[in-house]
Amino acid sequence: MLNRSARALFARIFTPVARFLLARGVSADAVTIVGTLGVTFGALVLFPVGELFWGTMVITLFVFSDVLDGVMARLAGTTGRWGNFLDSTLDRVQDAAVFLGLMLWFFGAGDLWIAGAAAGASLALGMLVSYVRAKAESLGFEANTGIAERAERLVVTLVFAGLTGLGLNPWVLTMVLVLLAVASAVTVGQRMVTVRRQSRAQPPSS
Repeated sequence: MLNRSARALFARIFTPVARFLLARGVSADAVTIVGTLGVTFGALVLFPVGELFWGTMVITLFVFSDVLDGVMARLAGTTGRWGNFLDSTLDRVQDAAVFLGLMLWFFGAGDLWIAGAAAGASLALGMLVSYVRAKAESLGFEANTGIAERAERLVVTLVFAGLTGLGLNPWVLTMVLVLLAVASAVTVGQRMVTVRRQSRAQPPSS
């Protein structure tokens, strides 16, 4: 969930940790799985009971596994299609857990159904953003564009969820989720237009 410059910085920071874990027989895949379990715990156990701040802290801690596992794979020489597939699949699990956890809180103790609906829309449209890119790339197109990519969506969501846990009015998080849903819908449209342009520029298949 980090952009390239941030990934490069954290890759240097986590290299000693990666070497330490590899020396003790820990695999990159294991770190990916543990990171996803940690994010899921923070989102689906802490968020629904109203612990938005501590849930955000737990999620943020485990999110860095997304960088650590990549560093470990490169150091161990085990980068490949399986690792890429596992990482991308579990990224979707993490995304779903975060927004589902917020939905459960808003529809339950949070008692703000509009926010719950916005979280649900953000979840669905966020998945669609990822799907459009994956499908485009499977067909040989590029669709890495748009105003609301995964990193931006999750960072903004976690920042305001954490602040809500510290006392920020829940309506602020509600508006953030509404804007994220709109931005995700726009991103889907942008990616579809981008793929359409590439398709039109290609010669028709025989």
